[in-house]
Amino acid sequence: MSKALKLMAVVAIVATILLVLRRPSHDRDWAPDQRLLPSATVHGDIVQIRNVRNFSYHGHDGFEPRYETRTYDLNKLDSAWFMVERFGDTPGIAHTLLSFGFGDEFVAVSVEIRKEKGESYSPWRGLMREYELMYVIGDERDLIGLRTNQRRDEVYLYPMRTTPEKMRQAFLGILARTNDLAAKPEFYNTLTNTCTTNIVRHVNEVVPGRVPFSFKVLLPAYSDRLAYDLGLIASDQPFEQVRPAYRIDQIAQAAGVNERFSRVIRRR
Repeated sequence: MSKALKLMAVVAIVATILLVLRRPSHDRDWAPDQRLLPSATVHGDIVQIRNVRNFSYHGHDGFEPRYETRTYDLNKLDSAWFMVERFGDTPGIAHTLLSFGFGDEFVAVSVEIRKEKGESYSPWRGLMREYELMYVIGDERDLIGLRTNQRRDEVYLYPMRTTPEKMRQAFLGILARTNDLAAKPEFYNTLTNTCTTNIVRHVNEVVPGRVPFSFKVLLPAYSDRLAYDLGLIASDQPFEQVRPAYRIDQIAQAAGVNERFSRVIRRR
């Protein structure tokens, strides 16, 4: 082996060791919109969630931060929704989140990298233990309205086919994982610990094996097609009709982000 190859091998070994030794932390200079982690307590059928995000936005980057403590009655949980946010023409790349309906009130859950000030997302850095993982729990006017009306991305919101018992189990599983992350940080990983892989994890906790391994999980712009093929989207129409029927960004932009936002984006 030449000296150059030996040197490259040593550098690769050292880089791998440093990567393995890196540890996640809660103690960093976080971006203002991801400064606080949510947490929850459950008392029978009543759930109290702290640090529910409900920001209001102005312009592309400006916002007024607001965190709230909210209480939900699990007996009123009656719907679950799957959102896909596509990023322009970038093939395969998208963000996904879940939202849960309690009558006319909705709470959204978005699994994200926890950015430090000045950081931006890179899938390559996401493989190198560069980002911590967080669950953002928030009002739909924030978590969905940010994507439809501020970023003006292509956004789809699908009703999920499930039962009240499975919705409850999934929601409680999400809250348990939220608490786990608040107690013990984890690294995001572009392949194994993302927005979509965590949703799959929660679904499979409720029904083991319900979502099999698929490239459509690794490329979440196709995850709605996977959900449809698995019978998880509550529609019997052909998928070519389902996708445009549940596109919401243009509806949201026409109506604006207001008190009726959740109701308007579900209007068909």
